[in-house]
This record gives sequence, structure tokens and C-alpha cells, in this order.
Amino acid sequence: MTLSRSHSLQPRNVKFDWRHTPQPWLPDDPFTAHFINVLHLLLPEGELWFCRLYNQALPDIADENLRADVKGFVRQEAIHSRSHQVVLDQYFANSGIVTAPFTQRVRWLFTEVLGDQPFGIAPGWQWLARAWLTFRLGLIAAIEHFTCVIGRWILECKGLDDAGADPVMMDLLRWHGAEEVEHRNVAHDLFEARGGGYFYRVGLMLLTGPVLILLWWLGTHFFLRQQVPANARWRFWREWRRAARQDRLPTFSFLLASVWRYLRPGYHPQDEADTETALDYLQRSPAALRATAR
Repeated sequence: MTLSRSHSLQPRNVKFDWRHTPQPWLPDDPFTAHFINVLHLLLPEGELWFCRLYNQALPDIADENLRADVKGFVRQEAIHSRSHQVVLDQYFANSGIVTAPFTQRVRWLFTEVLGDQPFGIAPGWQWLARAWLTFRLGLIAAIEHFTCVIGRWILECKGLDDAGADPVMMDLLRWHGAEEVEHRNVAHDLFEARGGGYFYRVGLMLLTGPVLILLWWLGTHFFLRQQVPANARWRFWREWRRAARQDRLPTFSFLLASVWRYLRPGYHPQDEADTETALDYLQRSPAALRATAR
């Protein structure tokens, strides 16, 4: 199920001014701010990895509609990667927060462990290279399920605004979340087009979910070690529950329920969110409006 031909994916060349964003950007709640900040550690390299793999997959796509969707997806993801990299280079660097030790490990994950020739795969083994590409496209489909449901959550959440979150950071999160909702079908459709069946999809989700939780735990503690005294650090799960009760983070049960839906045979991401809600935000996002004006 590709996108409606009345709607095509267009990149929005957004830019954000981080000069006046405080640290932390959420007053009196560094845990929640740093939990969300893990996005900036993972996405610059992760979304470039998406782009590299999708460009490799393009020559094999016979369906012209799916090909157009994949091209639009790549253009949007490239801007996502750049926008989060600017947060690292400007906002965190100016705040004295060191991110390189973590981002270097993330780069190693995506370029070596999940690169094109891991474990000594010979370049000439075309069947194995094709299978390895399909496997990684299935990982992206599982990841994109989470980006869709989290994108829907950030568009609907009120707790961060009520807590006085910085409007520039909120615009970045909601612009990105809206585009994740907008292109939510593409990764699933591409994986299915390459023969990714039900049991393959389920197995990759059961692998992807725990790894993402581990990365989030590691990333949150990476930030807290720099910002919070050792005797005042919070327990990850307890603080997550507290922030979720305040509508500042999605609940674990919300994410678990979305995984359960993903595991159903009839799953399709079209049912996970509403495109019109995403487009409504994109039509009033300050950054998207400035990009349109340019």
C-alpha cells in the first residue's frame, strides 16, 4: 500500500536557531530532557544509514509509485539527519556537553556492524549481499514503526508544553514526528516488496525492540553522568514512569501495545496514525513555514 498519488513526499529544508535554547530545554526535569535527547545521539548516523540502504535498494524497485515514495523518504531522512547533527554541533557543544564518545560508537554500529560487508562477506557474493540488504531493510521497517507511533505521540502530547518546554526544541520534535507519520508506510512497503513476509517481520521486531530499549538506557545515562551528581541520579524505569504519568514521555505500555499491533498478521502502518494531523502541524510549524518562504 503505497502513498496516495494525490500526496507525494516532499523534503522541507528546515533550519533551527539554538542560540537561545536553555540547558536543559525542559525546566526542572533533566531526566525527561535527556531521555528525549537520546534522539540526537542516534539519528544523525542512523538516518544516514537509512538513506544509504534505500539508495542501494532503488534499482530493484519495479513499482514506480513505490520508487517515488522511497526517493521522497530519502530526501526527508537526509534533512532529519542534518537537523539532529546541528543540535550536536551547536546546542550541546555550546552547553559544554560532550557527545563524541557515544556518537562514535553509534557510527561504528551503523557503518561496521550493520555496514555493507560485515563478518567478512565477500563483495562477489551477490545473493548474500542481497539477503543482507533485505535483512537491514526489515530492521528499518521495525524502527520506522517506532518513529511513527512516537511521532503521533509527540504531535498529541500536551505535558511538555505545560511544563514549559523550549519552543524551538518542540518544533524540531514535532516537525520530525509529523514527517515520520507522513512517510510511515514506505519502509514497510519496501520490505514487503523485497519478499519480507510475516514471520521475517516478527523476528526482526523481536530483535529491534530490545536493542532500542538498551540504546535508550545507555544514552540517557550517558547524558546524566555529565549533568547530574552521582548521588542524585534517578532510576531509569522509575523516572520514566513518573514522566509518563505527567504526559512528558510515552508510557512503556503505549509502546508495548504498538509492538503487539506490529506482530499481528494484518498489520500495516497506515492504521497507526493520521496523515492529515501530521500535515496540519507541518502547515503551522515555524521552521517549516520559514523553509517554505525561502
